[in-house]
Amino acid sequence: MAKLQAGDKAPAFTLKGDDGEKYSLSQLKGKKVILYFYPKDNTPGCTTQACEYRDLKRDFTKQDAIILGVSADDEESHKKFRKEYKLNFPLLIDPDYKVHKAYGAYGKKVLYGKEMIGVIRTTAVIDEKGKIIKIGKVRAKGNAEKSLDTIIE
Repeated sequence: MAKLQAGDKAPAFTLKGDDGEKYSLSQLKGKKVILYFYPKDNTPGCTTQACEYRDLKRDFTKQDAIILGVSADDEESHKKFRKEYKLNFPLLIDPDYKVHKAYGAYGKKVLYGKEMIGVIRTTAVIDEKGKIIKIGKVRAKGNAEKSLDTIIE
């Protein structure tokens, strides 16, 4: 599968959120979508990333954008993570990494000098029509601000 890039149609998805709701790209048409893939609930980098999105949520809302965090963690783990850090956006469950793979957020990566297969911290910024504005591998710290800058430009 070719690597996704700006201008491509975002792959369709339907995933369950920690709130029990189903979220799909098609139901979010008309809104900008920040879809960020992260490795694991309640780990240092993932917590930093989630809290930065939480703190900027009002700014994303002003831009008519919805934030969705995605990992393979289960509903219970997501609920605890959201509650502990007062996260104000849904966390979606992708247990078999299907959506991760569709967005290039799962595969070969190098961690501490070792090649392995796993989650690649990736963010996709999607416009109101379902087209990718920006997608790529990201660092946890500063990711929320860069995503916000992308939709303000």
